[in-house]
Amino acid sequence: MEIEVLEKVDMNMRLLIRGADVPFINALRRTVITEVPCMAIDEVVIIENSSVLQDETIAHRLGLIPLKTDLDGYNLPEECPCKSEFGCNLCRVSLTLDVESKEGTRTVYSGEFISENPDIVPVSDKIPIVKLAKEQKLKLEAYARLGKGKKHAKWQPVSMCTYKFLPQIRIDSKRCDACGKCVEVCSRKVLVKAGDRIEIRDLMPCTLCQDCVDVCPQNPPAVDVSWDENTFILNLESAGALPPERIMSEAVKILDKQLKEFVRQIKVKKSEKS
Repeated sequence: MEIEVLEKVDMNMRLLIRGADVPFINALRRTVITEVPCMAIDEVVIIENSSVLQDETIAHRLGLIPLKTDLDGYNLPEECPCKSEFGCNLCRVSLTLDVESKEGTRTVYSGEFISENPDIVPVSDKIPIVKLAKEQKLKLEAYARLGKGKKHAKWQPVSMCTYKFLPQIRIDSKRCDACGKCVEVCSRKVLVKAGDRIEIRDLMPCTLCQDCVDVCPQNPPAVDVSWDENTFILNLESAGALPPERIMSEAVKILDKQLKEFVRQIKVKKSEKS
């Protein structure tokens, strides 16, 4: 297997993976979404709430605020030595919010949370929580824990993780008259007209929609769009809890561990039968 990093920015990563197949890539994608843990608010204690939103609505909104995560400093609740349903400083982080609108209407933002751990805070300070009218108040304590996306979507470390086959586009220069219709129909600007020729400008944005093939006036079309069944483009967009490269490395570790356990159980069952 060969892996090439096509793009890497703060929240996004795009990989070109050669020598793989659909089952493996899909298993990796599902592991990223459902198995890689991250922090999210799990319990909320409302001390005072005179806003127009009910306590349950506010608690739900808080749970969906992505939090920066320290995977090395905290345990999953089910794996923590404390074995307590309330948690401890190794598996739980407390965040408090105490705001009041003294003059006019104001919006309460995620940046107003005070966390007992400055490393576990909302990924953005500008996520709106609730609007308070004059003399309304909101005071609460929230408790964040590590969790996995298979239990609830708020614990998914990514906002998007997709893959597609690597496109392959062939243009028959002998039959193509460079009419330009395939260039005009392509919304992703994959093709470009260069003089009396049609050329591939950038292959990666191609979505394999086949519009360029359908619009070609030649019979059969002078443009052929296919894909490499053993090469994939994997796109990953972090929600901000973890860097995309950490998400991918954790997913690989988890998938490897699961496969080893699967093989071990097969050997156990085989030995039992024999």
